[in-house]
Amino acid sequence: MISSDLAIILPEIFLSLFAMASLVFAVYTKKDELAPTMVWATSAVMLAVAFWVLLSGGESHVAFGGLFIDDSFARFAKVLILVSAACVLLMSQDFMAKRGLLKFEYPVLVVLAVVGMMMMVSAGDLMSLYMGLELQSLALYVVAALRRDGVKSTEAGLKYFVLGALSSGLLLYGASLTYGYAGTTLFSGIITAAGEGVMPTGLLFGLVFIISGLAFKISAVPFHMWTPDVYEGAPTPITAFFATAPKVAAMALFARVMHDAFGNATHDWGQVLALLALLSMFLGSIAALGQRDIKRLMAYSSIAHMGYALVGLASGTEQGVQSMLVYMSIYVTMNIGTFAFIMSMERDGRHITAIDGLKQFASKEPLKALALLLLMFSLAGVPPLLGFFGKFTVLRAAVDANMTWLAVAGAVASVIGAFYYLRIVYYMYFGDETEQAVDGKMQPVAFGFLMASAAIMLLGVINLFGVDGYAATAAAALVN
Repeated sequence: MISSDLAIILPEIFLSLFAMASLVFAVYTKKDELAPTMVWATSAVMLAVAFWVLLSGGESHVAFGGLFIDDSFARFAKVLILVSAACVLLMSQDFMAKRGLLKFEYPVLVVLAVVGMMMMVSAGDLMSLYMGLELQSLALYVVAALRRDGVKSTEAGLKYFVLGALSSGLLLYGASLTYGYAGTTLFSGIITAAGEGVMPTGLLFGLVFIISGLAFKISAVPFHMWTPDVYEGAPTPITAFFATAPKVAAMALFARVMHDAFGNATHDWGQVLALLALLSMFLGSIAALGQRDIKRLMAYSSIAHMGYALVGLASGTEQGVQSMLVYMSIYVTMNIGTFAFIMSMERDGRHITAIDGLKQFASKEPLKALALLLLMFSLAGVPPLLGFFGKFTVLRAAVDANMTWLAVAGAVASVIGAFYYLRIVYYMYFGDETEQAVDGKMQPVAFGFLMASAAIMLLGVINLFGVDGYAATAAAALVN
């Protein structure tokens, strides 16, 4: 029994052993001098594990009596988490090294956070859910404050830690209420206790507190207050990491808990998620209008985009889960390309994040400006780019689930949000040139990610590179 269980969690064990071996090896040898090599090795290992997970088959497996679930849904999320984390690591190396931030702990902490995320998406029990969540969070708290001599970075790490502890408390309180009324922490037992009819009041309160804890992890309103400050204060590559892999893990965990543990109460939690989605879409779209710092702008953008992903999840259907997975895949791709560009924003060797620095950028770097234009249009949901189809799928799922009002609200919020994306494009092509303009050169790796992301946004409309098919299989594994 134990050998078969260990075989199921072999990817997580392998990554954990790799992280510990890397840490010990670096400490007893050249420490920070090995950091560049460790970044490349860690990225290669994560990509290899992603390929391993992708080829591991379509059957579902359960380990340790239901604590760990390995199905198509978990594998889809794990591949997306691993690939996005590896991409961010690769494109961040030059930025971190140039500013003296490339420490040997950096790739190790990223791997440990990724192991926590993989545990989250495969959780089949409230205990394993919390273990994965805390492993991810503890690593991210340290990474957010990686620039130890920077006031903003330290502030970002402290804010994330304090508010993260609050969200963990809410989640634990909801888990204790759920356990008290369901008599078990297994999702399979909770869904039985919830029943087909009216959910017991205690379980309903437990559900609300669990949703509150999980909403913090995806920056959903009103649990978003940490996002702009952490995005702005953390080093830009760390911000890129926050905007990609952890969002996928938290959203996948959200779907896992809602369908595996409370799948018989879609009407109850669907209303709560619809409200969170509505508030997130509008606050993210409206609050970003006044932002002049591109990292804070991307923070509010992520809040709005998580609102759109929640629209798909709020529908409570298999189609809704599929649309959410497709949306998250597109969202991660757009963010990798955008942050690859943001990392290159320099003036006189100093990293800048003011959008005013992009004025007349197209006259100096037309190819990069065109790539960023495609990404901004895609983030805004302008057809025929891939971002439009991402929004279209989640809004269609809401309409098919008789939540037309939510789809209409999403369309209105998208129109509002288009303003701040198009303002960046306007600055690049039509803004008045200033002395504060960006003059930095992109490193080859970051340039490659920028071009690749823009090309995917343009060419992906043909067949979504098959992602929708994998997402359909993953959704079927979760909901059925």
